[in-house]
Amino acid sequence: MGELNKLGLAEARDALRVGDVTSVELTEACLAEIEGAGALNAFVHDTPDIARAQAAAADARIAAGDAPAMCGLPIGIKDLFCTKGVPSQAGSRILEGFLPEYESTVSQNLLDAGAVMLGKLNMDEFAMGSSNETSVYGNAVNPWRRGNDTAELTPGGSSGGSASAVAADLCLAATGTDTGGSIRQPAAFTGITGIKPTYGRCSRWGVVAFASSLDQAGPMTKSVRDAAIMLEAMCGHDPKDSTSADLPVPNFEAMLTGDIKGKKIGIPKEYRMDGMPTEIETLWADGAAMLRDAGAEIVDISLPHTQYALPAYYVIAPAEASSNLARYDGVRYGHRAKLDHGDGITEMYEKTRAEGFGAEVQRRVMIGTYVLSAGFYDAYYNRARKVRTLIKRDFENVFATGIDAILTPATPSAAFGLGEASDDPVQMYLNDVFTVTVNMAGLPGIAVPAGMDGQGLPLGLQLIGRPWEEGDLLNTAYALEARAGFVAKPQKWW
Repeated sequence: MGELNKLGLAEARDALRVGDVTSVELTEACLAEIEGAGALNAFVHDTPDIARAQAAAADARIAAGDAPAMCGLPIGIKDLFCTKGVPSQAGSRILEGFLPEYESTVSQNLLDAGAVMLGKLNMDEFAMGSSNETSVYGNAVNPWRRGNDTAELTPGGSSGGSASAVAADLCLAATGTDTGGSIRQPAAFTGITGIKPTYGRCSRWGVVAFASSLDQAGPMTKSVRDAAIMLEAMCGHDPKDSTSADLPVPNFEAMLTGDIKGKKIGIPKEYRMDGMPTEIETLWADGAAMLRDAGAEIVDISLPHTQYALPAYYVIAPAEASSNLARYDGVRYGHRAKLDHGDGITEMYEKTRAEGFGAEVQRRVMIGTYVLSAGFYDAYYNRARKVRTLIKRDFENVFATGIDAILTPATPSAAFGLGEASDDPVQMYLNDVFTVTVNMAGLPGIAVPAGMDGQGLPLGLQLIGRPWEEGDLLNTAYALEARAGFVAKPQKWW
């Protein structure tokens, strides 16, 4: 069947079912590819023995005729998910040596469905970053390059390792998490598909917390169909997560008809930013034309509070982060600093956190602590929460007019070079300009590769859906994907 690691989930599943290939063969193909891809620094904890055992078990399950859609499919797991007996560091030094005694609900759901875990994937420390440059493991590298230029590019963040691994065919798919765009932005930078489901659709239990009211897990895949297959396996009500929705999980794949005749697609005027590259503007217009061609009605809409989303996000997310990260203190697990004679508990906290957290995490903890402090709580945090309510209401008002989905760019640019924006935090935060509104409102959003820039790098479009209507959103994305016809792959240099 050629290079097995290049298959998508749907193709591999169908090949497994008819006996053209075994899970062991698929898994070995991926393991061999991972071994030769050290230059990408995508996989940071390899688990080949676990993968081989799971593949053999999956083959037995398929032979017995008891196989869900994900059975036997080799995937990567972002290092933010706790995996039993396997290092789970969230890309941070402070969790060095942490081997969880439990499995996150999402990874357990995937394992129950027969998926094969190849290893853990690189990410920004505690998911804080847009370029995968804040990781204790070093930078993840984008498999794409600008023309013949050998400069290393970012795969996006925080799920940069997941994006790089899927785009380079090191695995068939991967898990990601999205707090302000961390699935959709890396997916757009690497020419793959990534969906952030509605807040509460996937359990957060066992996922290391960044900002609890914003974090949501989702799949990163080679196609919209693959995203539908994997999302269904990841979802489900979880009594261990108080924010998990007790709703039935539909068969998302069965909803992929490609028929979007009569659907209303909104184009928000507020997303036309000053200084937006012409290539992004053109791609957006082309995307609208493709959906119109598929029978959808394109409607101009307004989301008036969009301009406040980024500042409000960078108050709320650090505030929640400072609260969540308070538990990493050198007492219970992970890294503890070496203490000098006479040091007390305060010195232990200070030294441990100074050594264990990187600069970006420290920056956000400081911001978060500041906006939650007595004198500034109302001025910053409470005001940001009110803005968040207004942003959510903007979307509710638009959907109340009969809009089915909203089309926007996924990112303000194509992938940039590693080191090009890391010295300017505000410039880095602007990468989230099109994605954070979706997290603030708790909505589902998907990034679909739709074109290339002048330097041969992939560009993505984002579709935003109604709450809990991932099936409808995936179907609209499926129609867009079919018309965009994006099939480009990075040329292998690693």
